[in-house]
Amino acid sequence: MKAKEAPFWETKTLEELSSEEWESLCDDCAKCCLHKLEDVDSGVVYYTNVVCRYLDMDTGLCTDYEHRHELVPDCVFLTPEMVRNVNWLPKSCAYRRIAEGKGLAWWHHLISGDENSVRMAGISILGKAVSEDEVDLADLEDMVVNWFE
Repeated sequence: MKAKEAPFWETKTLEELSSEEWESLCDDCAKCCLHKLEDVDSGVVYYTNVVCRYLDMDTGLCTDYEHRHELVPDCVFLTPEMVRNVNWLPKSCAYRRIAEGKGLAWWHHLISGDENSVRMAGISILGKAVSEDEVDLADLEDMVVNWFE
């Protein structure tokens, strides 16, 4: 019998991942798409329940992922270095978990085999957020949430 090969996220560093492997690590929680506020004095980052206008609120996916940086110049473009250095990635983030040596959570689609497990586990922002098109962005301070950390 042939021994089962270990999954790529257990054998490679983030820097060694192919583009396809990197993209497949995303758990589609859409927390990166939430507007965040940072206290300039303390450096503490607060999440709001307001999400980018390009997020499909039914699927949790960007409606124009390929062009997201052209549409929203400050859209997050995660890199291995950023994953290791930013203070706003949620503890549930697959990239952060891998960088910290924790492995993927049970609800991650690469473990569960189910693309909906992130939603069923309550990790996704779907059903909890509103589009920036529906709010006055000047009111973001009133929309800070703490429902996932």
